Amino acid sequence: RRAVILRMSEHGDGTQFTLLGGVDAVDAGVLSAHYGYPEDLTRCWVRGNMITSVDGAATSGGKSGALGGDADRAVFGALRALADVIVVGASTALVEDYAGVRLSAAEREARLRRGQSEVPPIAVLTRSGRLTRDASLFQRTEVAPLVLTTTEAAGEARSHLGELAEVIDASGPDPASVDLHAALHALAQRKLLRVLTEGGPGVLGMFADADLLDELCLTVAPVLVGGNSGRIVAGAGEVRATLRLDRVLTDSEGFLCLRYSRARRGPAD
Repeated sequence: RRAVILRMSEHGDGTQFTLLGGVDAVDAGVLSAHYGYPEDLTRCWVRGNMITSVDGAATSGGKSGALGGDADRAVFGALRALADVIVVGASTALVEDYAGVRLSAAEREARLRRGQSEVPPIAVLTRSGRLTRDASLFQRTEVAPLVLTTTEAAGEARSHLGELAEVIDASGPDPASVDLHAALHALAQRKLLRVLTEGGPGVLGMFADADLLDELCLTVAPVLVGGNSGRIVAGAGEVRATLRLDRVLTDSEGFLCLRYSRARRGPAD
């Protein structure tokens, strides 16, 4: 990437700004080269992918998909093609009408070369385990979803969903709640280390609050939404995590595709 460094001395001693411009073109077909996971993983690496408006809205008309454009959809597809598993909250799966992942023949071949399954499963975080059997999540998919639920709800969920999903007890000390450490441990046992979470804001807030979010891919849509839409991270308390900007991509419509990471933990942490 070509860029211009601006050194500011009058109003910010020592501060340097990078003027983004003259950036080499990136074809959507090779996006995977810009979003690869670390190669030496021995634990789950959690990547979040979210979209926001310029004024910080996480949805428009109640759905995040209403903010998207071609650039966002291209990154969305590339991230899914790279992941071992895609984690979402039950409310997001319902509101966004989640179905199974659909990949091209080339993407499937690339996954097989990397030692992955042809299609990554969707994993749904749900405390109650109450999911309807006729949801797209179960009826429009090639691979059975994973249902990450609580000790209290797991038995009933297995009985209700049967062969439509693999129900996993992901409780920690509290049998009535899902523990993200337990959920990631269950995914790691199944060799699903490249984790992509698509939210919603509550799930992303849980990962951030538990200090389990390694990376955030954020698309900024060139629109103002206004109103009272929530932000991409939600939770009871404030979470402050310092991130490093690793990459910026943009398109002719003005979408910004940002990739942030935090200081890397040890490979087995």
